[in-house]
Amino acid sequence: MADFSRQEKELKQKSAAAVDKTTDPIEKLRLKCLSRGASGIKGLGRTFRNMDDDGSKSLDFDEFKKGLHDCGMSLPDAEAKAMFNTFDTDRSGTLSFDEFLKALRPPMGTSRIAMIDKAFAKLDKTGDGIITTEDLKGVYNVRKHPKVANGKWTEEQAFADFLKTFDSPDDPDGKITREEFINYYCGVSASIDNNAYFDLMMRQAWKL
Repeated sequence: MADFSRQEKELKQKSAAAVDKTTDPIEKLRLKCLSRGASGIKGLGRTFRNMDDDGSKSLDFDEFKKGLHDCGMSLPDAEAKAMFNTFDTDRSGTLSFDEFLKALRPPMGTSRIAMIDKAFAKLDKTGDGIITTEDLKGVYNVRKHPKVANGKWTEEQAFADFLKTFDSPDDPDGKITREEFINYYCGVSASIDNNAYFDLMMRQAWKL
């Protein structure tokens, strides 16, 4: 299986160093998320979803501010309000989850998204739009994983650990959707400037 630890470390360092250098509200929140790793954006989205008590699939300013606080990203009221207004493009006073996460993702070209989709399709053996341990059993042999080989882990545990790479560290559910997979790779992509290198990295990682 692919080893993402180096890209993850580089992403955290690069993002943390850039946070104080930008005045753009969206970029600042994006970098704060990415400084927590490639799953940072996904983790923020899941936190906001868990706060949606009325099931409206949207956030008002108070929920938005509390979500930032719960993710360890507390901001002064004025800065939080400016950030909220930047996301609230239709001036409705609320944010749609989907619109919020799409705006927060680092921008990516169509060639990178296409490569991410190829990797997801390979992993999603059942074709149901969700990657689970059952899908991975049909793609990867984990018997050579060090912890499986020495008897510390079962194959199921090795697959579950692999899925955590793409899952939220705060609330993992062991199921990876295409949106979650893209959210993760948006983070990885942010640390790679060269399109050819990104393409090569994906092909080698997933044997595409």
